[in-house]
Amino acid sequence: MSPNTKEWSFSSYLVFPGNSTKELDPMITHPLTFAQRAPRARQKGMLAVYLLALCTLGLSANAQNPTFITFDPPGSIGTGPTSINSAGVITGNYSDGSRTRGFVRSSDGTFTTFDVPGAILTNPLSINPAGVITGTYLDASSVSHGFLRARDGTIKTLYGPGLADTYPVAINQAGMITGYYYDASGQHCFVRARDGTFTTSDVPGGLYTIPLSINPSGVITGFYSDASGVGHGFLRSRLGTFKTFDVPGAITTTPLPAGTYYTTPVGINPAGEITGYYSDSGGNNSTHGFVRARGDAFTVIDPPGSAGFTKALGINPARTIMGIYFDDSGTQHAFVRSRTGAFTTFDPPGSYTFPTSINPAGAITGSSDGHGFLRTPD
Repeated sequence: MSPNTKEWSFSSYLVFPGNSTKELDPMITHPLTFAQRAPRARQKGMLAVYLLALCTLGLSANAQNPTFITFDPPGSIGTGPTSINSAGVITGNYSDGSRTRGFVRSSDGTFTTFDVPGAILTNPLSINPAGVITGTYLDASSVSHGFLRARDGTIKTLYGPGLADTYPVAINQAGMITGYYYDASGQHCFVRARDGTFTTSDVPGGLYTIPLSINPSGVITGFYSDASGVGHGFLRSRLGTFKTFDVPGAITTTPLPAGTYYTTPVGINPAGEITGYYSDSGGNNSTHGFVRARGDAFTVIDPPGSAGFTKALGINPARTIMGIYFDDSGTQHAFVRSRTGAFTTFDPPGSYTFPTSINPAGAITGSSDGHGFLRTPD
């Protein structure tokens, strides 16, 4: 079984100047639950938003005796948690059979559901420690906009410099938001300050720049395509300067072989440590997780039992990393890697597990067979 058979893209298309459409998957995918798989009404669909061991390290299935909770908002037929904050509050989306809606799950398990006014689809993507949420929605004309939801439930639309087709993907504790937008010249990265000021910020010379994570200091990571169409990772400082990087041994040629990935950073912690995934020149079944320490020191992440397909999808302040891997039978598992390099595999009840977010305490949320889950370490 191919690892990609159990994944679906949060969005697979990137629109270039002249309205030519280039399929970005499998550059990056962010598999979510049924609620994420709403039909895209336009081809400028959402692009991926919201995703290290030596061979001597062991893998323990019960090392931490964690607590698992599965959950669904009332009326849900498919639940897709996307983000958990330091207080254990979770946001995400769910389908009630007629539309995709947003939800907030408090730490005591109570739910608040919401729709952006006038939206036909609401997709929360990130929640900060204050409980402020950002994400995207589709209006009645199937145009995508960003939104900001305050803790009291007040919602405002975020208009980027392109006025429409705006996709916020992450918010930090200072209220800074990063994401991307489209205008007549193509796709661009943006940073929105707490006061509402937008700054366009693209990697110099890149065809497009896709931010995926922002830390408390305002440092952003993600990936971009160079003029030749090859993908690379980037780090953007709070001052707006860029550093680009590739994991040693990562594919840096084009066309990208099927089932492989360029260097794809997906998470950054307060110390500036970055995690993500990449493929080497081995072709299919040669995808690995990585963590990049400051100073370009890279460590490859492959849990024992991985059959050559690992994605590291998040890192917290304690340098705990979570992600997914496939074993020899093609079964997908979730894993946690401690800062000491010890691996724990975990699978909530169900046959498909996809973690999406980890908070500073090590609590992890995600989806399992169409339901939300919360994994809390002892």
